[in-house]
Amino acid sequence: MKKNKKKLTQSNFSKLSIFQPNKFKFRKKCPLSGKGAPEVDYKNIKLLKKYISENGKILPSRITSVSQKKQRELSLSIKRARNLALL
Repeated sequence: MKKNKKKLTQSNFSKLSIFQPNKFKFRKKCPLSGKGAPEVDYKNIKLLKKYISENGKILPSRITSVSQKKQRELSLSIKRARNLALL
């Protein structure tokens, strides 16, 4: 009986591959929400510059790990700052 259990566990491990998709995806928390987070505002240029590429494009939330709600606020404030020639 004991030998059978060992063979089963070995066979399960042999099925694992480095090419299998990772089942556990860890997401970072949104840096703009929570306690002590900076307020998203078009006047806060230092903060807005962090979320703009070198070419002046708004970085996507999958890169910056910002939540959807805050990403909308961020893009709106970036566009306002551009309109007022602050960026």
